[in-house]
Amino acid sequence: MPKTRKKGGRGQAADSNSDDESLNDNTSVYSMRSDNNGSVDDESEDAAFSATEKYEEKLVQAIENATEKSAQTRVTALQAMCDTMMHRFLPDFIDDRKVTIMDIIEKSIRRGKGNEQALAAHLAPLLIMQLGGDEEIAKSIGILLLATAQNKANTFDARAKCVSALALLNFLGGDDIGDVIALMQQLEAIFSGSYLKGDKTPSTVAADAGALHAAALSAWGLLLTLIPSGDFCSLMSTNSLAPSISNLIGMLQSPHLEVRMATGEVIALVLECGRGHEDDFLESYLPELIDATKLLATDSKKFRAKRDRKTQRATFRDVLRYLEDDTQPEITIRFGTESLELDTWAIHHQYTALCAIMGPGMTSHLRENDFLRDILQLGSKLIQANGMAGFKQKKLERRLINAAAFKARTLSRSKNRDKRSAVFA
Repeated sequence: MPKTRKKGGRGQAADSNSDDESLNDNTSVYSMRSDNNGSVDDESEDAAFSATEKYEEKLVQAIENATEKSAQTRVTALQAMCDTMMHRFLPDFIDDRKVTIMDIIEKSIRRGKGNEQALAAHLAPLLIMQLGGDEEIAKSIGILLLATAQNKANTFDARAKCVSALALLNFLGGDDIGDVIALMQQLEAIFSGSYLKGDKTPSTVAADAGALHAAALSAWGLLLTLIPSGDFCSLMSTNSLAPSISNLIGMLQSPHLEVRMATGEVIALVLECGRGHEDDFLESYLPELIDATKLLATDSKKFRAKRDRKTQRATFRDVLRYLEDDTQPEITIRFGTESLELDTWAIHHQYTALCAIMGPGMTSHLRENDFLRDILQLGSKLIQANGMAGFKQKKLERRLINAAAFKARTLSRSKNRDKRSAVFA
């Protein structure tokens, strides 16, 4: 999928109200409208600037706190930095401080523990997203993330966040397919812990280890979306890129829901990528795949939580439809006046990975962030991206026109009343 590096930003619009009491009798309708509109525009710009300024001040304070000696203070500061970058697109402001933020990320990953490492890993792709894809920073931080993910002395949660961030950094800021393939092989070394054991029984790893394996497998799937179909089929034939399909089928028996879900989606991604080059890709494995998927799509085992069974069945019904009928899930994401179509497993997986890092700020970035829009092939930003601005302006104009008409009627009736009074007198 083509990716370009762009930077873009636009101030956020804000609403303001005008005061109709400022009208005077000697003001014409047209000049009055002009004066009030100018005032409203100025107030809107001031409000937007004020809101942006608050986020910038919050980010500056968080950057300062991230260098404190107290571990809890650093954790709180990293969380504040993540929240700010998720909710607000501040490319120019962050670009001026990218070296400092990069240094904070590296020190927190290298010297921090547990939650601090996890938050620093989360912050890394957010920084790249704000900068429009910076390959140099992505590679620099990526080396440290990989070392942390492979270090078994670190917590499983921190390692899971590192592998997810590592895949996103390569997805957002990497162009070398050779590096991508090498990283995919290193990720397989992590999630291979959930392969069937030598006696063909399911892996018995703990739940937190299973979460790490699921994160590594999903990260592997994200990188797979960067590989051209023809190259993927060639590499599959030499067993130098992907885990064998037999190993993936075995992972469907994992006792952990996260592993099973990640495996089902990756199997669909593998088939979609391969079928893009060969119509009969892995055709001989289809019966076994369909049987294994059908069991999970209709699973009603009482020892599983009801919510887990519901989530699993929904996902594997989509996978089953794809295996049997070659029908891909179609989802429409609406934001403002625009919409994004998720009509392939690849684009669905990419969107899910981006949502995991952007959190509740995804909608805002879909509107404002040129780099993200380019990745998802949404085209250039709309001129009126926040939709309500035009509506508010038209509503204000109507109110001002009605106020002027009311003023004119009042003056006219007052004069008529004065004449009637003079006649009766």
